[in-house]
Amino acid sequence: MPERLRGAVIVLLSPALLCAVLACGQPTGEWKLSVSLRGGEGTKASPLPCRVHLTGPDGKPVRPPALPFFHDHFVCDGVVSLALPAGAYSYTIEGGPEVTRAKGAFEVAPGRATTTEAVLERIRDLGAEGWYSGDLHIHRDPGETALHVRAEALSIAPLLTVWNQNNRWASRPLPDRLLVELSPGAFTHVLGCEDERQGGALLYLGLSKALDLRGDGPELPPSSKHLMEAASEPGAWIDIEKPFWWDVPVWIASGKARSIGIANNHMCRSRMYENEAWGRPRDEKRLPAPRGNGFYTQELYYRILNCGIRLPPSAGSASGVLPNPVGYNRVYVHVEGQLRWDAWWGGLGAGRSFVTNGPLLLVRADGKLPGEVFRFEAGAAATVSLEAHLWGADPIEAVEVIRDGEVVERLEGESAKPDAAGRVPLKPVRFERSGWLLVRAIAQVPETFRFASTAPFYVEVAGDRSTVHRKDVDFFLDWIDERIRRLEASPHLKSDEDRKTAVEPQRAARRFFEGLRERSR
Repeated sequence: MPERLRGAVIVLLSPALLCAVLACGQPTGEWKLSVSLRGGEGTKASPLPCRVHLTGPDGKPVRPPALPFFHDHFVCDGVVSLALPAGAYSYTIEGGPEVTRAKGAFEVAPGRATTTEAVLERIRDLGAEGWYSGDLHIHRDPGETALHVRAEALSIAPLLTVWNQNNRWASRPLPDRLLVELSPGAFTHVLGCEDERQGGALLYLGLSKALDLRGDGPELPPSSKHLMEAASEPGAWIDIEKPFWWDVPVWIASGKARSIGIANNHMCRSRMYENEAWGRPRDEKRLPAPRGNGFYTQELYYRILNCGIRLPPSAGSASGVLPNPVGYNRVYVHVEGQLRWDAWWGGLGAGRSFVTNGPLLLVRADGKLPGEVFRFEAGAAATVSLEAHLWGADPIEAVEVIRDGEVVERLEGESAKPDAAGRVPLKPVRFERSGWLLVRAIAQVPETFRFASTAPFYVEVAGDRSTVHRKDVDFFLDWIDERIRRLEASPHLKSDEDRKTAVEPQRAARRFFEGLRERSR
């Protein structure tokens, strides 16, 4: 039996088990699970809300009758009693990236109860250090949110309850309170909209009224219509769901998007979605499956930064649609003092953050958090020193320092392994001109792109806010031209007027990038 797990067989039948045996046509037993958390040596274990992946004798996930379930897992408050058909079972128990995971197996015997006690251990308590996590892409029942937040140790959980033609509120009134504090330091907002069409997906969070998406077609109205509608609403947050959607240059040029998902739902817990769906495809020879889409996502984000656009990274799991738990892809934001909803979003917008679907990566540059802008006079030594700490449940394949889109330091194997305090030694980074840097850690999980990345740090030399890289601006100009050609040939646009309406936002975006090119190098 795995370390830290203890099993015992109980012969007496509980009333619930006896009823299950009598009502079921096949031999049935009972599994009792209790999960607790031990924070450190000598400390007492405490109950732990968690997520359970339970597989039955047929190799299929087990769905309990009264707990929130999706795809291959359910969440609970740490205590479960299930009547199960006799046979062999296996399980994995997780509680978010700040605790260890437990795996094991057990046998269910007819008329008997088997008890599993799982003790998970604390990897790091980031909330105690001012770091609070959120998932910007959740399609789950609002009534389940409090349990998901507890089970995943999540702090910010806005819900997408309007998605194209699917509107939860079409036949029921909006709640009186849209923003709910589920518990101290844990929030949900129940009115978010996702506009996902041929140009890609935008997430509109923290709205006071739903966007009317009912009459939308695949290409008309242009996605920029709802973008401008939402941008006029105080408190609304607009997130570009992935960097490879065809309308990304339009959304960037608008200046209204607040963040962009670089840990997104193409990255799943046990697999990758290996293509770009209906987005701009990558070169699969250079970036092969299964992890090529993950690297492509990062590269596109770096190109955006190289255009002088300071757009902070975000994360979303699409739990409820794609096979992810709530909070699998998450963004941690540093907040001074007590966590508040508005303070968290302010920290996200400032880039005081890192995204992850596994490793916990805390990095400071010259003692400052991500998002910091360092200013140097002309001729001064524009050098930034890094202090990095890394923890997690998976082995680390590599730790990389990325400056202006290029890997300038890569630690692999034993060199990437943190010391007992979690420290990873990184060299200072020197800048000859204005630019940016970030740190990325990649986990050794070959079937998916499991990683963490800080938001960028920025460097300004001799008063230049940024260096605009011509090759990256040209990349987006070519992108826009290809999108225009596709629109002009689209079967979804039936008239010249339709094509003109669809193409106009692209031409506006082209003018924006042409302006960037005039000051590029």
